[in-house]
Amino acid sequence: MKRLVVTCALLACGFVHAFEIVIDRGIDTLTPIAVVPFRIYENAVDITPIINADLSSSGQFRPIDEAIMLSLPSSATEVAYQDWRVQAVEYVIVGSVFIDGLGLLVAEFEVIDINDERVLQAAQVKGSQDDPRALAHHVSDEIFRAITNLPGAFSTQVAYVLVENRNQIDERFTLKISDFDGGREVDLIVSQQPILSPAWAPDGRQLAYVSFAEGGSTIYLLSLDTGQIEKLASFEGINSAPAFSPDGSQVAMVLSRDGNPDIYTIELATNVIRRITDHRAIDTEPVWELNSKSLLFTSDRGGSPQIYRVDVDSLRVSRLTFDGSYNARPRVMPDSEHFIFVHRSPRGFHIAWRDLAGNRAPRILSSNVLDESPSVAPNGVMMMYSTKTDGKGILSIVSVSGEVEYKLTSSLGDMLEPAWSPYLPLTTTLVER
Repeated sequence: MKRLVVTCALLACGFVHAFEIVIDRGIDTLTPIAVVPFRIYENAVDITPIINADLSSSGQFRPIDEAIMLSLPSSATEVAYQDWRVQAVEYVIVGSVFIDGLGLLVAEFEVIDINDERVLQAAQVKGSQDDPRALAHHVSDEIFRAITNLPGAFSTQVAYVLVENRNQIDERFTLKISDFDGGREVDLIVSQQPILSPAWAPDGRQLAYVSFAEGGSTIYLLSLDTGQIEKLASFEGINSAPAFSPDGSQVAMVLSRDGNPDIYTIELATNVIRRITDHRAIDTEPVWELNSKSLLFTSDRGGSPQIYRVDVDSLRVSRLTFDGSYNARPRVMPDSEHFIFVHRSPRGFHIAWRDLAGNRAPRILSSNVLDESPSVAPNGVMMMYSTKTDGKGILSIVSVSGEVEYKLTSSLGDMLEPAWSPYLPLTTTLVER
């Protein structure tokens, strides 16, 4: 097994948890690139380590170590193409960081195609001196886009639940959001009772979640702009698994107010509730397809947990998964043609990927024994899930290609229930040169 561990220094990355990038297969298929250490001018901050970690975590690139670079240019005019060809490097990123006349932190960078000897992008990203991480992630997004023609997802966030003192009398649950890599954490809700199933609104301005703070399960909406909390569903019985529609007008959920757990939707503007499934089995874990015309969900109506699709207009139900005795927790990919889910194999519970048309068998993406709660990045390149290491709950990011695994751990407790955000408004500004 080939293993590459990249450690991010605390001061450079502003990250309070230890993490590592583990490349355990297919390392030779990753595109070799060089992120040359940026030239740092007076009072500026070195963001190169964050950019390196971002690009490494994507499962697309293999940055070479600074120690073996034959030269250290800071602009395209200083690049000696032969130096990089002999090391089989395909792309070189050079740049500098400085404070401009308005007091803004500025990263000036160029993305260079070594084989074609041309500059793919030359730009500046400007932002606050107080937030160099936002600047670094935006630069990483632009580099990713310049090379792959896909938007980067490094400026996104993840919501998750931290459980401290698990199964003890002083057990505590905290709903948190952070950068995708665990940096810049913010505590949103702290409770002595369980918090479950965080779900982002498509505009990134609200989170839905389940709390047991009032005894039974209740679905709440939290405004990330104001901090205001609104009760969405608190019926007798189960209220769980909220999922926003792609246009943000509805929330799908699981309710048992009429008997067995079934799928319902609620119109946020009118509070009109509609029952979508009606079956004696357990129907749960709904997620919308991107056309808003159908939902995927988990049901044991066939004798074991499997994934089904329901048309929200006709209410016609069809089964999607047939491989194995357990398939659950579906999440639709941004391409609208594939989905990821939890699949049980003889080796345990893993995250799997397959096409919605059912033309291919599931492809296993994770390799632990108890992997659950998958969530996909908005560009479809990476996905996150929760798992256990030495009995402790951690979060793992894995490239959809299956080649890179990136683990997030907390010294404070177990990390559970990850939910990757949509693209969010940026606090930094791109200026093309």
